[in-house]
Amino acid sequence: MNNLCCPQCGLSHIKRNGHQVIAFHVGDRSRRSARKLWQQIPARYRQHASFATDDWEAYKGVIPASQHEVCAKSSGRTNVIERFICTLRQRVSRLVRRTLSFSKIMRHHVGAIKYFICHYNQEIISYA
Repeated sequence: MNNLCCPQCGLSHIKRNGHQVIAFHVGDRSRRSARKLWQQIPARYRQHASFATDDWEAYKGVIPASQHEVCAKSSGRTNVIERFICTLRQRVSRLVRRTLSFSKIMRHHVGAIKYFICHYNQEIISYA
């Protein structure tokens, strides 16, 4: 990551009933990043699951229309992923730019996110 001003975001997909993170991608908010996230989702989910998202334009060209449900914020359908993103930001200090933990190397950010997701999924499984 050469330009620290470049906006980066994490895109993720969470299993609705189990709240497990099954795929994520760190990138910008482009259709290309949405495609990369889509490719990370296991084929079984891509073929049979329905996907509730906000009205983000990039998803419209990637998720098949028959499986895509655009939801208003007030619907509550995206609450699980929104809550996860807040938890991620709170627990992974290197994602906050003004901390001592901040790293200039993108692969370190991605590694920290992967580590957090593995730990998070283990917690979800142990409480289920």
